Amino acid sequence: MWESTGRFVLHYRVALLLLLAAATGFMVWQASKVELSYEFSRAIPVDNPKYLEYQAFKKKFGEDGNLLVIGVQTDKLFTQAFFNDYQQLNEHLRKIKSVEDVLSVPSAVNLVKDSNAEKLRAVPIFPAGPLDQQTIDTCAAVFHNLPFYKGFLYNPQTHTYLSALRINREVLNSARRTAVVREITDTCEAFSARQHTPLHYSGLPLIRTNVADRIAREMRWFIIGSLLLSALILLIFFRSLSTMVLSLAVVIIGVVWSFGTLHLLGYKITLLTALIPPLIIVIGIPNCIYFLNKYHHSFQDTGNKREALVKMVGKMGIVTLFCNIAAAIGFAVFALTKSAILQEFGMVAGINIMVIFFISFILIPCVLSYLPPPKERHMRYLNNRWLLSVLDRLEVWSVNHRQLIYGITGVCLVFAIAGMFRLRSEGFIVDDLPKTDRIYTDMKFFEHHFKGVMPLEILVDTKQKNGFRKNPLQTFEHMDSLSAFIARQPEMARPLSVVEGMKFVRQAYYDGDSSNYGIPNSFDISFLASYLNARTNPGDTAKANNFTKLVSSFIDSSKQYARISVNMADVGSKRLPELLQTLEKKSGEYFDSTKYEVHFTGTSVTFLEGSAFIINGLKESILYAFLLIALCMLYLFRSFKILLCSLIPNVIPLVITAGVMGWAGVRLKPSTVLVFSVALGIAIDITIRFLVNYKQEQKGSDRSVQQIVIDTIHSTGISIIYTSLVLIAGFVIFCFSGFGGTQSLGWLTSLTLIVATITNLTLLPALLLSLIKKKNI
Repeated sequence: MWESTGRFVLHYRVALLLLLAAATGFMVWQASKVELSYEFSRAIPVDNPKYLEYQAFKKKFGEDGNLLVIGVQTDKLFTQAFFNDYQQLNEHLRKIKSVEDVLSVPSAVNLVKDSNAEKLRAVPIFPAGPLDQQTIDTCAAVFHNLPFYKGFLYNPQTHTYLSALRINREVLNSARRTAVVREITDTCEAFSARQHTPLHYSGLPLIRTNVADRIAREMRWFIIGSLLLSALILLIFFRSLSTMVLSLAVVIIGVVWSFGTLHLLGYKITLLTALIPPLIIVIGIPNCIYFLNKYHHSFQDTGNKREALVKMVGKMGIVTLFCNIAAAIGFAVFALTKSAILQEFGMVAGINIMVIFFISFILIPCVLSYLPPPKERHMRYLNNRWLLSVLDRLEVWSVNHRQLIYGITGVCLVFAIAGMFRLRSEGFIVDDLPKTDRIYTDMKFFEHHFKGVMPLEILVDTKQKNGFRKNPLQTFEHMDSLSAFIARQPEMARPLSVVEGMKFVRQAYYDGDSSNYGIPNSFDISFLASYLNARTNPGDTAKANNFTKLVSSFIDSSKQYARISVNMADVGSKRLPELLQTLEKKSGEYFDSTKYEVHFTGTSVTFLEGSAFIINGLKESILYAFLLIALCMLYLFRSFKILLCSLIPNVIPLVITAGVMGWAGVRLKPSTVLVFSVALGIAIDITIRFLVNYKQEQKGSDRSVQQIVIDTIHSTGISIIYTSLVLIAGFVIFCFSGFGGTQSLGWLTSLTLIVATITNLTLLPALLLSLIKKKNI
């Protein structure tokens, strides 16, 4: 059948090449329209309760992750030259397009009691500059007398000050945010250079923008690096420029198709999907090596180019097809998870791994039919003395030292299983960034001085419209008690809510005496109620009351819901559930469940839920991949003994990799769990190629099982070693990534493939000799 297919391909080579060219041209057009994703990865299903709670919160109060914060640590902020320049910096930041508001020390306001009008006025603490030193000192004294800003805009113990910029949400989800963030940082760096004082930046807008931009840069370099490395290895192996160009053409077309598939399916480039093009190169090159290796073997045997091409397709067509099916399964199983980001990755990778098979199946024999026959130097690698000596040693080990192979394997498994018990699952929002990266170090700066910048939102539901008008004092006391408990947690900053605004109002009502910064009592409650009803006249923006803005942003228009906003450290997926459980328990003590509902949401909660979904989805995908690959192997070989022989050498590398992770302290997180399904799908290729060659050697032969195994080692060993080197080298490229997760994918997958190559060339032959006693199994 496959030899007939080979003759068909050669007979209709012109039509097939034109069809491939036309389809690739269409995919080039589609690929030109693919975009980079500027949104948070959709790790949670849209029907998940946590996702629904978060969307409901955003509908009521808007985005919670649109603040970019700038920090400065100095004891000369209130000196004339520094303060005036700092004030001017904040004014420049406010004028940047898409910056909706800036909250900082120079823009802070005070509430001043107007006895004649019987209301409070919001007035700037610091007048428009430039200011003289006496004015700055006077205003600074007023500022430091306002507990509202303590821990929020400044840390008095460390002389650290913060500016918070609110960025337009639509801009954050578009390519324009790169220019906006760059303009902000450039403006700040100019100030930093003038004052010889470093500034620190953090917040989700900055993190998301930098990560997205790095993804784009790394994707380009990985593609270039993969192509150059593949070209070098091919040139060393085959010593033929035309063979190298042909192989590169196969994978370049595959890369174009992968980008085109992304756009056709309506997906964008994310941290995961950016890995697909270089993966296509890494997986596509072995296809080329196996086809070319068989072509050279066949030409060496027959001396006839056309016959060698037909034999190449006949022998390697089914092998390469099932190898690509197995690899595609390793990726496509991610599409069975409930995580959108994994579904996109699995769908696109699975489709394009099969596409690269058809590209190589058509392009390689058709183009080779036009090229001159291979020369002696092109096939010299078939008689490489060093590799032949390695294969001779493998033969001796498999035939004469099976018990030793089993013993060493058993010792390695014991070591690995012991390491697996040391594995722990934990992830962080900026987990994949190096500890020396400025994003990471700046985030730690804010965690040290302000307890973090990661948003956590607490939604208090009174279960009825105008619920905050009914007995508001009691409700505010409950909110204040919960806020005080939160503020005592070492990983959480002082919460901000309408309660803090009420305390500010009370202080202002008592002529700015800081000792009166507290919850209004029953005597003050009527005064408090009038401010809850405060409104700003449309168009009267010049006199807009900042306190009114505060009230409206922390209590919804129906007066049923209120939010408590908390900034916290990036505590990780292990500590965060413990904190949330503690807070939920404490909120149950303060809020009667018959009158209130308290929900915890925000980016921190959705991150936790998303990480759990991804990790659980990846664990499920390993099981799916194992079962589907087992079914493919059973269909291909129709023997339970061979199925057993095929699975054992591929399960062991996964166990050893998990053990190494445990001993090395590598945590289970989305980027590391990903390794197992990917490595299983790729490593099983080696097994399929070995066993298919074993069956082909066995067919119609009266040789013993031992002799067939020996012949199979020598006929497939060289191509297995070469393709394993290509795969390992291809994944090693990922070790040069700036993201820890991509680095882990690189070295852990390379480790798995190294072990899989060893087990498939030693343990697999030993198992065949031990389990297969008859020739026709």
